[in-house]
Amino acid sequence: MNTEQPEDPQRQRLREHLETILIRTEKAASWHEEAGRLRGLVNHEGFVPVRTRLAVEDLDFLSGAREDLITFTELTLRLLDLHQPRDAGGITSDTAHPILRCRSCMWRWPCPTFRAMSEAFGTAFSPLPESA
Repeated sequence: MNTEQPEDPQRQRLREHLETILIRTEKAASWHEEAGRLRGLVNHEGFVPVRTRLAVEDLDFLSGAREDLITFTELTLRLLDLHQPRDAGGITSDTAHPILRCRSCMWRWPCPTFRAMSEAFGTAFSPLPESA
């Protein structure tokens, strides 16, 4: 059984996309303290009078968005590490395209978890063409 498979291209694109989000988020400044200061500027209509209208809900979101996004991205990367293809060890006549199963859930690759993550992040799975 061959356990060293080349990286799945869709999985690699998803990983790169998630890592880009994580890097960009980690570089961003937290709005936690700034949201507290802006809260003091909320007028009687419930908005901070700046070029854009920030409602109290907007400030609540901005105060925790960076930390929430980092946590979410790290979780998604962990799920991606769990759900990856491996050789299923079955007999096939097409040795160039062995039957693959998910390392974690054992569904046929790509598994439903990977498909859902791929679709959610816009790197939707496109199946390999059927061999003749």
